[in-house]
Amino acid sequence: MGGIFGLVSREDCVADLYYGTDYHSHLGTKRGGIAVANSRGIQRAIHNIENNYFRTKFESELEAFHGLKGIGVISDTDPQPLVISSHLGTFGIVTVGKINNLEALAKKAFARHRYFSDTTNGTLNPTEMVANLICDADSFSDGIRNVQESITGSCSLLLLTDDGIHAARDRFGRTPLAIGRRDGALAVSSESSAFANLDFEIDTFLGPGEAVFMTADGWERRLEPGEAMQICAFLWVYYGYPSSEYEGINVEYVRNRCGAALARSDNAAADCVAGIPDSGVGHAIGYANERGLPYRRPFVKYTPTWPRSFMPENQSLRDLVARMKLIPIRRLIDGERLLFCDDSIVRGTQLKENVKILFDYGAREVHMRPACPVLIHPCEYLNFSTSRSSLDLVGRRVIKELEGAEDRHLEDYARAGSDRNLAMIEEIRRRLHLTSLKFQRLEDLVAAIGLPKGKLCTHCWDGSGCGNGGCRQA
Repeated sequence: MGGIFGLVSREDCVADLYYGTDYHSHLGTKRGGIAVANSRGIQRAIHNIENNYFRTKFESELEAFHGLKGIGVISDTDPQPLVISSHLGTFGIVTVGKINNLEALAKKAFARHRYFSDTTNGTLNPTEMVANLICDADSFSDGIRNVQESITGSCSLLLLTDDGIHAARDRFGRTPLAIGRRDGALAVSSESSAFANLDFEIDTFLGPGEAVFMTADGWERRLEPGEAMQICAFLWVYYGYPSSEYEGINVEYVRNRCGAALARSDNAAADCVAGIPDSGVGHAIGYANERGLPYRRPFVKYTPTWPRSFMPENQSLRDLVARMKLIPIRRLIDGERLLFCDDSIVRGTQLKENVKILFDYGAREVHMRPACPVLIHPCEYLNFSTSRSSLDLVGRRVIKELEGAEDRHLEDYARAGSDRNLAMIEEIRRRLHLTSLKFQRLEDLVAAIGLPKGKLCTHCWDGSGCGNGGCRQA
């Protein structure tokens, strides 16, 4: 996915920019970058963070940076920030989102004799495309509007200018942006959890499509928020940091409620409840408290030499790294009936390995309770996963096996409790060698979040969502 952070201050902002950006490291695995505006122009640094921490990559360079305003990014895709010279002036830009019509936009640009200077893995840099769309307009605000109207997918962005920072949330609000305030400074962040230790208080959450301009004295709205919102529900389930809030709703609070909802519809006999670290923990605590079962940690996560960002492209290596991070505790496994909560089951390959380890260590039973429904559709709107094909999802692989094609009766398979839904879940359980497997019902997940379903993107579970032409429901 990725995350962005920006800061305008009456005092030097570099240290706060460094830490604020670092607080987004759980959102991306590829590159980190910062840019600071000062009297010499815009200073910039970008580093690869695939096998090291953001902090260690940038710490030695901080003394060379100074300025009262800056932007930072943790990117899962292209190298950022970019620094652009244009008729609007020189500006820095960072983005987060996914452009599905990148090739079509490029063709239009080439027809106007435009060119692009940067490529990522042989494709155009999406952030450069966004900058190109901005520069098609006569002002930054009109340029941001052009981005929102032209892109299929999503794009939230920050623009660093001589005067301040422009911040804009994507048209349907799939990715969040929050503004924080303290005396003499304003910040904008994908994750509100970046604010607390920098002494910022949440001032507001930008609405879908809303754009603001920020200085150290305050912010003003440049584009009004739209009415249609489709914030990604998976933020609360998995990607969001426990201390963050989106639309004023805390992530850990929602995960506890998700776990409690799972418990209320369950009667599996278990000796204890556990969470698959890290994102399964909040769900498991909610489950354990609701059922009055002890919470334990049969798996612990080893992170000192395995940073979150180290995730190789090769899937077999990814599975190996994921296994190396989780260390089993035999004393808490042997002879026990274990019930685990996890955020989701995507491919299922690593979970299958974890289940085998548990039984090898003497577990009597292993029950799994994912906090969301079966993933059936790849994400069309955000870079949440390396999945490019629906068959990367275990749910769709099972559907293909049961139906002879991967795209038959998808609505029926997505409907909790239907015969096809139960048959799919049973086949997933069998493949993973679990004692039992029950998924969260979508209506219970929506209730745990607390927003109307029409304001949530639930596309990956039921195929509903918004396109640039409006919202659709499955």
